[in-house]
Amino acid sequence: MTTIKNLAFVTSDMPEARLAASHFAKLYGEVPPEQADVIVALGGDGLMLQTLHSFMDQGKPIYGINRGSVGFLMNEYRELDLLDRIKTAERSIIHPLLMQATDQEGHICEARAINEVSIFRQSYQAAKLSLSVDGRVRMPELVADGVLVATPAGSTAYNLSANGPILPLNAPMLALTPISAFRPRRWRGALLPDKATITISVLEAQKRPVNAVADHFEFRSVVEIQVRMDRETELVMLHDPDHGLEERILREQFGT
Repeated sequence: MTTIKNLAFVTSDMPEARLAASHFAKLYGEVPPEQADVIVALGGDGLMLQTLHSFMDQGKPIYGINRGSVGFLMNEYRELDLLDRIKTAERSIIHPLLMQATDQEGHICEARAINEVSIFRQSYQAAKLSLSVDGRVRMPELVADGVLVATPAGSTAYNLSANGPILPLNAPMLALTPISAFRPRRWRGALLPDKATITISVLEAQKRPVNAVADHFEFRSVVEIQVRMDRETELVMLHDPDHGLEERILREQFGT
């Protein structure tokens, strides 16, 4: 990026994040987000996801600075040379998932997810799910605590904790990963083309209710969930050249 004049700062509720924002505003000035060239997010990964969601329709680049507990998506905190860092930053363009969930009363809810769409059992009983890809049933019955669909950017988050694969950032794939699968017990998930539409149907929905979660948007008692990548929406994250998101994901595969 060559021309950076106006910055907006958003923060988490952590005192260190608010203090850092105050310092940055004094050093570099501050404008409202709608007038900014770049939005600087000060906090952890949770704040980065919230910021990307908040400004999803504006196409503004987000430069995250770690002032939280988990900072995989964030840059290292330094007060000096912020404008130079932003100008030389690498751009990572990601597309969110679009989830459409139908509940037991027939209401359709829609939400986008940057990391993953997750399906969870709502009671003590395991969920029974049917999995289809592009209208073709691929798994008639999955008995599990749930299942998730992760983007490459989100593959190192909950997907990894559920023993799902890490996807390179530019891989044209989605990860379909079970959560504590009971039957088929040995199924570890699937890698799907990112053009695929995934349909998750809830079997025995009254007896085994299920929730659907798109990042932090939750819908209860759903009976069917459709997930696809929203290619019309582009989100731009900025990272220092030696800490680009693609490089971080690659390092994660080697445990470094």
